[in-house]
Amino acid sequence: MHFLGDRLEFPPVEMANDDGLLAVGGDLAPERLLLAYKSGIFPWFNDDALMLWWSPDPRMVLFPEEIKVSKSMRKVIRDKQFRLTQNTCFAEVLDQCAKVERKGQEGTWITPKMKASYTELHNKGFAKSYEVWEDGNLVGGLYGVDLGHVFCGESMFSLKPNASKFAFISLAMECIEKGYELIDCQVHTEHLESLGATLIPRSEFMKILKS
Repeated sequence: MHFLGDRLEFPPVEMANDDGLLAVGGDLAPERLLLAYKSGIFPWFNDDALMLWWSPDPRMVLFPEEIKVSKSMRKVIRDKQFRLTQNTCFAEVLDQCAKVERKGQEGTWITPKMKASYTELHNKGFAKSYEVWEDGNLVGGLYGVDLGHVFCGESMFSLKPNASKFAFISLAMECIEKGYELIDCQVHTEHLESLGATLIPRSEFMKILKS
């Protein structure tokens, strides 16, 4: 495991341990965050005093054209139950994602410093949010970092059934339209798998990321 100093650099992802932990320390400057995503690395921790950087192998990704849309979700889309917007309330999406209780986790990795850093990335045009509305209320959404050919998904939330699915499917459809190669989902969850995401070797992920 590598300990980061003040220099803006990361070790090769191949140095990560079996759990995917690559490095400890550094800071959350927008420049470091952006370098991390471009290098196949992401931050994940619940204490600003101990910053952890990860690059798991295998990697959970969605090839946009492989998105799975169930019959029930097709009906939700057809009936126009939800309305989608982008980048209209980035801070609120972060706040809602931070409140989500997740199985096997205590607290949240979306710490105040993380919020501030991703907000800076958002102001620079790299971090983006997708918001889902029902009857004028924010009921779901997601956010992530847009690298131009890969969208690095960070977190999603849902206050109504199917709201986060609607956000994710909408993201995938837009990625198909724009010719994005994949959506980085980072680690496996059954929810993401049900939507078509799959595990691929980190080496394959890095080839696509660097293409």
